[in-house]
Parts: sequence; C-alpha cells; structure tokens
Amino acid sequence: MDTDYILWLNSTGLYDYYSNFTYVFVVRCSKSNVNHFSAQFLPAFYYSIFLLSLLGNGLVLYIIYKYEKLNSMTNIFLLNLVISDLVFASSLPFWATYHSSEWIFGAVMCKMVSSVYYIGFYSSILFLTLMTLDRYLAVVHAVTALKRRRNMYASISSAAVWGVSVLASVKKIIQFDVREDGDLGTLCEETDMTKEVMTRWQRIGNYQQFIFFFLLPLAIVLYCYFRITVKIVHSRMKEKCRAVKIIFVIIVAFFICWTPYNVVVLLRALQALDSGNSGLCGDGLDYALYITRNIAFLYCCISPVFYTFVGKKFRNHLKKLLAKRTPCLGSQLSTNQSSRTTSQRVLHTVHE
Repeated sequence: MDTDYILWLNSTGLYDYYSNFTYVFVVRCSKSNVNHFSAQFLPAFYYSIFLLSLLGNGLVLYIIYKYEKLNSMTNIFLLNLVISDLVFASSLPFWATYHSSEWIFGAVMCKMVSSVYYIGFYSSILFLTLMTLDRYLAVVHAVTALKRRRNMYASISSAAVWGVSVLASVKKIIQFDVREDGDLGTLCEETDMTKEVMTRWQRIGNYQQFIFFFLLPLAIVLYCYFRITVKIVHSRMKEKCRAVKIIFVIIVAFFICWTPYNVVVLLRALQALDSGNSGLCGDGLDYALYITRNIAFLYCCISPVFYTFVGKKFRNHLKKLLAKRTPCLGSQLSTNQSSRTTSQRVLHTVHE
C-alpha cells in the first residue's frame, strides 16, 4: 500500500506520544486514483453545470423582471432560490480550475470561494423547502388574504434562510486555507487542525448536512406534497390526474437527486467513528461522493427552472417571450392557446 506517514501536532504544539514514548504515526492514504478521476471528470462537469445554471436561472430572472412582480410569497421565494443557485454556481469555475491543476487564486479567494460554495448550497435546499411550504399553505389551507403581511413573512423567512446558511458555513470559512503539497502543489482545504479536531469537525459537518439539510427538508417535502395530493384527489378538479403526476415527478426528482449524496455523507460520518486506520483507505466512498454530489449540484442549479416551468403561468410567460422573438412561432402558440380551456384555480396554485 502506497502511504506516507506524518506527525500530527496537538493544541500545545508538542508531539503526541504513547506511554512508551513512541511517536503517534497517522497513515495518510494515497488517493492518486481518486485525484486522477476528479481531474478528468469534474472540470467539464462543473463548467457544464455553471453554464446550465447561468442560462436557466438567468431566464427565470428575466421572466420575473419582465412579467412578474414581487407581490406573492411564491415569487419572493423563487427569486431568492434563483439568487442562491447563482451564488452557488459562481464558485464552480474556480473549483473546476482547481481540480484540473491546483489552487492558483490565493488564500483570500480560497476562503471566499469556499464560503460562497457552502452558503449557496445550503440556502438552495432551504428555499426549495420554503417553496414547498408555500404551496402547501396555498392549496391545503387556502391562504389568499393579507398579501402584504404574507410578503413580510416571506421576506423575514428568506432573511432567516440566508442567516442559517451563513452560520452553517462559518466553520468552513474559518478553516479553509491554502497549503503547499509536494506532489499536488497548492491546495485549498481545511488546515491547521490536529487529527482529532479534524475528524470531530468532519463528523459534525456530515451529521449537520444529513439531518438539517436532508432529513428535515425531505420530511417537510413529503408531508406537504402528501397533503396537497389528498386535497387534489378529493376536489372536483378536471385535471387532478395531471396535477398528481406533476407532484409525483417533483418528489421523485428531489428524492433521486438528494438521497444518494446524503447516504454517502452519512456513511462517511459513520466511517469517521472508527478510531483506527483499518478500512479507511478504500476509494469506494470517495468515488461515490464525487458522483452523487454532482447529481445534487445539478439539481440545485436547475431546480428553479424545473419548479418554474411546470407551472402554466410561467410557461405562458415563456411563450410570450418566444413569440416576440419569433413571429411565426407566436401565431402558432396563439392558435393553440385559444383552443384550450382554463384550469380551475387550485390546479393553477399547485403549479404556480
């Protein structure tokens, strides 16, 4: 096994010893295969996600600016979701460059990019959860009055999400820094920690991710959409089957994209509980983390487009936008639109 042995300093700056005065050696596993895999796979994927996010979220932003107003909780949450995804996506070109070579942007940018990365990632999943709660209230409890007060609540909730996301990322902001590695060059990663401190903080971070940014949002999403489905099924809506299908697609997409990544996160947390080095040098979880995390990243960046254009209102806005750019297409869309009947209000609210 290809390993190198390093000495860990404790908090007092002294070497740790066993009772027989021998040094404590920590095995650092060789990750050359994983590093090669990430260098080949991640840069192109990150650039692709960045471009998709820029185009998709930019389109949603333009439609909100052109046709919508921030006079509803849905639009406020959607705007914040788009912003959080753009914030997250803005870090991806830096990580793409990093994985293809080394960190070339300096210590300050290391902290800034890592903070933007985690703040955008955490806020995205929380805003998706808030949008689900908003749909649940609108359909199940028929919240239609007090728009100004509701908008105030939406603004307060959005500010709270940004605050929680920043607090959850503080540890990363503080600990991320650059260091030199003889084989890999300049790295941007968590530094200045002993083995025990690093293991403990990684475990806390993994549990935080799994519980607060997966299990809790997943439970809320499942409960809300279950209640929405029951409400629709027992209503007299003509298009109830289509509404239920869309809800099913949303839940399945959420589950497929987020569950594998968070299961890997949990497995890494459980792995960190092993105080010894045996069994910790396998590459399986590292490969799984790269693949499943990228699926979650992709969902983060395209979720505003996905959540927006399943709704009729935003699809109609898109058709108007396309009609202005392509007159022939506009006349065809107008003909198709005039032949359709108007859906009932509850269905419109579910898709909005």
